[in-house]
Amino acid sequence: MLHRTWRRVAIAAAGLLTLTLVGACSEEAPEAKNLDGNRAGAMADYGIDTQFKATEPLSFPILYNNHPNYPLKDDWLFWSELTKRTNVKLAPVAVPLSDYEQKRSLLIGAGDAPLIIPKTYHPQENAFVSSGAILPVSDYLDLMPHLKDKIAKWNLQPEFDTLRQSDGKFYLLPGLHEKPWAEYSIAMRTDILQQLNLQIPKTWDELYTVLKAMKARYPDTYPYSDRWSKPNPGGELLSIVGAAHGLRTGWSWNPATWDPAAKKFVYTGATEQYKQVIVYLNKLVAEKLLDPESFTQTDDQARQKLANGKSFVIGSNAQTLINDYRPDLAKTQPNAKLTKIPLLVGPAGEINPASRLENGIMISKKARDSKNFVALMQFIDWVYYSDAGQEFAKWGVEGTTFTKDAAGKYTLNPDVDMIGLNPKGSKHLQKDFGFGNGVFSYGGKLDLVQSFFSPEEMEFQKVMNARTPLPVDPPAPLTDEEREQASLWETPLKDHVVQNTLKFILGQRPLTEWDAYLGELKAKNSEQYIGLVNKAYERFQKDNG
Repeated sequence: MLHRTWRRVAIAAAGLLTLTLVGACSEEAPEAKNLDGNRAGAMADYGIDTQFKATEPLSFPILYNNHPNYPLKDDWLFWSELTKRTNVKLAPVAVPLSDYEQKRSLLIGAGDAPLIIPKTYHPQENAFVSSGAILPVSDYLDLMPHLKDKIAKWNLQPEFDTLRQSDGKFYLLPGLHEKPWAEYSIAMRTDILQQLNLQIPKTWDELYTVLKAMKARYPDTYPYSDRWSKPNPGGELLSIVGAAHGLRTGWSWNPATWDPAAKKFVYTGATEQYKQVIVYLNKLVAEKLLDPESFTQTDDQARQKLANGKSFVIGSNAQTLINDYRPDLAKTQPNAKLTKIPLLVGPAGEINPASRLENGIMISKKARDSKNFVALMQFIDWVYYSDAGQEFAKWGVEGTTFTKDAAGKYTLNPDVDMIGLNPKGSKHLQKDFGFGNGVFSYGGKLDLVQSFFSPEEMEFQKVMNARTPLPVDPPAPLTDEEREQASLWETPLKDHVVQNTLKFILGQRPLTEWDAYLGELKAKNSEQYIGLVNKAYERFQKDNG
C-alpha cells in the first residue's frame, strides 16, 4: 500500500457535468457494438453477482508490477484458485517495481504490451491515447455489469467524467472506493505530549505550538523529521500540508487548481494558498522545528532519528506505524508511545482530501480483435469489480487463509500473518499465497477496504470519514495537439516549482522574492498552460453541458 495516495487521481472542486451512464453507453462507437466474432469463451448470462467462469480454458497476458515486499511466485494459491474459479490462466509479464513505468511505456510504444495493463495512475494513460495503442474502455461498459452497478450505486459518475478525453471517452478502468480512504498523516510520540502536558494537535497551528514545546524541552532535537523524500523531495509532507489549504501538491501534485469563485483553473504553484504552504514550512525550518534533511534524507535515516529520540514526529500510514516505527522504538525506547493522528486541519477546513478512484487498468487495443474479447472484459469485471472477486483478491480462500462470521467479519487463519495481525503466523498472506496483492487488490466496499484495519486505524478512519470530501473538478480534457503542447510546458514548470519550493522552505531564497518567482513561472509559460486547460474546460462544457 505504500505510496498509494500520492499517485491517485487528483480530484477536487465544483461545476460537475451531468453525464449519465446511459449517455456514456449511447456514445458507443459502431465497432463497439459488433462483437459477434469476439465472444469465444464468454458467458451468455453473465450479470450482477454472477461468478464468471469462461466456457473454455483461456489464457490472458498481464503486465505484472513485481513488488519487492512480496516477489512473484509461480506456485501462489492465488494463481491456481483464480484459474479454478474463472477457467482463466493469467500469464504475467513481470517487471520490477522500480522499472515499471518505463518498461510499460517501452512495451506499449513497441506494440508488445500484454492485453491487460494494470497499475496505471491517471493521467498516465493520456500518453498512450493519441497513438491508438489502448482501448477506449468507456465504449464497452455494457460488458462489465459489476463496474456499471458500482458507478451507479456509489454515484461515481462525476469522478469518471474527470477521466474523459477530448473525444468524450475514457481509456482507464480505475479501482473504485465506496468512500474516500485517507491513508497518510503524521505519527507522533504521545508519551512526549503527556510529559509536556499537551493534547494531540488538531490543526497545523496547534502542531506548531506542540513542536515549539518539544524543542524547548529537548533543544538538541528537530522535533519533526520526515521521510519519503525520494524521488519527490518533501512529497508526502507537501501533500498533507497542501491538502489543508485545498491544494493537490507534493505526491498529489496537480498543476491546475479549480477556482470555484472565478469558475476557472489557476496554476497551482502560483496561488496564494501555495505561498501559504511554503510560508508555514519555512517557519518550521527557520525555528528548527522541522529537520531540513526531511527533504533529502533516506527513509532509514528518518527512522533512525525517530528510534534514537532525535525526533518525535514523522509521516506515517498504518503499515509504517506497525511494521517500521513501533518495532524500531521497541528496541531503543521500549516505553515510547507512537500514534498516527488524524490529518491536521488548515484553512480549507475539516476535509477528507482522498479520492474514491484508485490506480487502474489499461486494455491494449489488440484485445478488441481477439475472439475472446468479451470474455476478457467479463473476467476483468469479476476480478476487479465484483464483491466476490474483490474479497478473493484481498483475503484469499475461505477456510484456507481466512474465516468469516455471520456478521461478515473477516479473520485471518491463525498461521497466516498480514500487517502484524498474526505476528506469530508462519505464513504471510502476500508473500506465501499472493493475496492482498497491489496488482489485483484495491478499492471496494467500505467494510472490505477496512477489513485489515486494526481498532486503532478504524478510529482514525472514523474521524476522516466524518469529514467533508473534496468536491470533484470539472473535466478539462485536452486534444492531442493541446496535450503535446502542454507536455512541453508541464515538466519545466513543475521542475521550477519543486526547486524553488525547497529553496523558499529551506531559506535558500528569501520569501521577498515571491513576485520574482511568479514572473519566472510566467516566463516558463504558466499562463499559456492554464489558458489551454481553461480552453479545454470551456469546450467540454459547451459540447456536453
